[in-house]
Amino acid sequence: MSHLNRRNFLKAGAAVIATTALAMEGRAIATEVAADTNDPRLVSVEIPLTRLPRVWDGLTIVQLSDFHYDDVSAVPIRKAIPMVQGLRPDLIVLTGDFVTIPLLFKIFHNSRQAARVAEPCAVLLSQLSAPLGVFAVLGNHDVLTDPQFIIESLQANGMQVLRNRSVALERQGKRLWLAGLDDALNGDADLEVTMRGVPREEAAVLLVHEPDYVRRVARYAVDLQLSGHSHGGQIVIPLLGTPYLPAMARRYPRGLYRIGPLTLYTNVGLGTVYLPARWHCPPEITVIKLRAAR
Repeated sequence: MSHLNRRNFLKAGAAVIATTALAMEGRAIATEVAADTNDPRLVSVEIPLTRLPRVWDGLTIVQLSDFHYDDVSAVPIRKAIPMVQGLRPDLIVLTGDFVTIPLLFKIFHNSRQAARVAEPCAVLLSQLSAPLGVFAVLGNHDVLTDPQFIIESLQANGMQVLRNRSVALERQGKRLWLAGLDDALNGDADLEVTMRGVPREEAAVLLVHEPDYVRRVARYAVDLQLSGHSHGGQIVIPLLGTPYLPAMARRYPRGLYRIGPLTLYTNVGLGTVYLPARWHCPPEITVIKLRAAR
């Protein structure tokens, strides 16, 4: 073999190796994206609350968020339901965005039509059950479509929607309050109305779609805020982080935070929005165990 032919052979071989490596890397990434998009992971946290009565110690809450129901998001939702039911939680909370605003909704005025998928979403979620009930709040996408239709769909399928109101859960004469705020970004959130009637000395858990609203919530007698909205960025690039986080989810985008005496947990959601994929940010089922602080 001549020197020239040998060099060409080596170049061709290197090109084949490089192409094969890229193809293998591409398949590996595609497999990873599919898993991160479709397979929910369980995240368990214990949260002590100073005002939690002893009789409520050990209460288990499952939080799900950001469903954005469509053919892609339905996959992790369907997988999550038997996982949640297997956990046998005391309480289930759903922190908003059951549907998705169309990207061009201001041009085509089809936002009300987008709310129609709330019905099959609610039917699917009706398989969830817990002794203390299943409670929901609306998200920013919900209130910009047809919030009344979404509320009616959820409630017709056994979920209670809290929109600027609170309910008392009682055990052995001791109360734990569960409150839900209307969407803080595009809705008519009213903390004063929501927390009216909740005694300051009694423990309160507040459902708010947007996590960054916590700075206002911290002025009230709320022990725990549960939020979603961020999707955790949905796409997380190794070493670089996430390219995008939505408004009101940039300060507290995922996980557990303490803001003074208040605890915040931000769930990264189950579904996807606009870009039908997740990477290094899989769908999440949050299992929260409340503890009476010693």
